[in-house]
Amino acid sequence: MNLIEELKAGIDNSPEKLWLKDITLKRNEFLKVKGSTDLHLYYVESGSLRVFMEDEYEEHTIRFGYKNSFIAALDSFISEKPSDLYIQAIKKCELKVIHKNVFMDFIGSTTENLSLWHKILAQLIFQQMEREVDILTQSPTERYRRVLQRSPQLFQEVPHKYIASYLRMTPETLSRIKKS
Repeated sequence: MNLIEELKAGIDNSPEKLWLKDITLKRNEFLKVKGSTDLHLYYVESGSLRVFMEDEYEEHTIRFGYKNSFIAALDSFISEKPSDLYIQAIKKCELKVIHKNVFMDFIGSTTENLSLWHKILAQLIFQQMEREVDILTQSPTERYRRVLQRSPQLFQEVPHKYIASYLRMTPETLSRIKKS
């Protein structure tokens, strides 16, 4: 069982009902918009989502969530302040929702839960650092190869225009790289 599955199983098997609700998002529907505060963590039961921000010229995809993963506007979740991030369904999604206070109480309830959360956060930080290094130091072809190796399911779940944005290249460049 991986760390995410272990965390979800712990929440599911808690004697108290920890999940706040289940929600369904249609394709292209927003879970969170810029300027809002979101104190929820979401478990993706099906579908896929993207986390992105925009500047005056374009959107910048920074993360994806798909089946059997957790997703949140982490900056807002941690700081409890409004975020510049959007979270949008790429495909129809079924999500389970847990409020931050309930989640943090669960995490703090045992040393095992706390240790599991620290491992998940360490993994998240490592993934983010790997991505930043790739974007700063690797060629577009190498970025493509590395993300394909790390997350092959991405290419099954996510339209290429969002993958291109995530890899900081144009859709045309991604298409050229895939063909070669």
